[in-house]
Amino acid sequence: MIMRKRILVPGGAGFIGSHLCERLLEADHDVLCVDNFFTGTRRNISHLLDNKNFELLRHDVTFPLYVEVDEIFNLACPASPIHYQRDPVQTTKTSVIGAINMLGLAKRVKAKLLQASTSEVYGDPIVHPQPEEYWGNVNPIGIRSCYDEGKRCAETLVFDYVRQHKVAAKVVRIFNTYGPRMHPNDGRVVSNFIVQALLGKDITIYGDGAQTRSFCFVDDLVEALLRMMATGRQTTGPINIGNPTEFTIRDLAELILEMTGSKSKLVFRPLPSDDPKQRQPDISKATEELSWRPTIALRDGLIKTIEYFTDLLMLGKGSPHLSQDDLVIDRVATKVNDF
Repeated sequence: MIMRKRILVPGGAGFIGSHLCERLLEADHDVLCVDNFFTGTRRNISHLLDNKNFELLRHDVTFPLYVEVDEIFNLACPASPIHYQRDPVQTTKTSVIGAINMLGLAKRVKAKLLQASTSEVYGDPIVHPQPEEYWGNVNPIGIRSCYDEGKRCAETLVFDYVRQHKVAAKVVRIFNTYGPRMHPNDGRVVSNFIVQALLGKDITIYGDGAQTRSFCFVDDLVEALLRMMATGRQTTGPINIGNPTEFTIRDLAELILEMTGSKSKLVFRPLPSDDPKQRQPDISKATEELSWRPTIALRDGLIKTIEYFTDLLMLGKGSPHLSQDDLVIDRVATKVNDF
């Protein structure tokens, strides 16, 4: 019999967080979703609001939070370049001060904590694929550094709290993830390509499209998060979570054009600063320690994602539930190759 827990999910109204909240409720846990709605939206969790085990609190994790919980999944931080570069100082504060506040809470109430880190801690890697032992190749003063270095510092804090204060904390490094509830203007390659294709706009590729990414469907990712949290105190990570199957950016664009039936054209623009040329996780540790591997193929995941964005775009036509800012791709500097 699974023990019912009270679980805190900072960033719970975001793309990944909303799917995690859903899974936790399905397991009959009490879920406290905390979000300041900088990038998360009420739309993502609106279907959960009537659930008696779900509670929503508008709160910024850069301020302390005093609640009683058993577990904390700290997902709070804008995770796409467009969003985290909009307010880089706040991004760093969310990663660093937010981690301090959540770790402090875990210490006080003796809760288990899982910190969501990122493949961006590897920077533009010179080791491929990236194992957890690789220390990375990160620019500490570039336009992406607020996120890259903020997450690296958050990892440092986790392991110092583990060593100094004996907090039961863990780190996962999340690689490119996609699926329903992605923000249509988040600057990530999957969402931008799909929305541009559905709107009949040019598909914008930065560089020559030969740079590679690996794409993990959100359901696979959430399963890995749950398995990581369920491990004992001795399993701290960091552990890479992602799909090791590699695709070029151009391959992805052509696949989305085929699946949507779009007549959009591919256009090429200069590569953004510090954009990694390769991104592929070594998931040996996840396979060994979590008995986890992704199971959802890219095409299958894209079917669900395209359906979501098709419905979202239809909802936005004259609907008060979706702002025009959610739909106008050209108003955002879409550096689509970053994720």
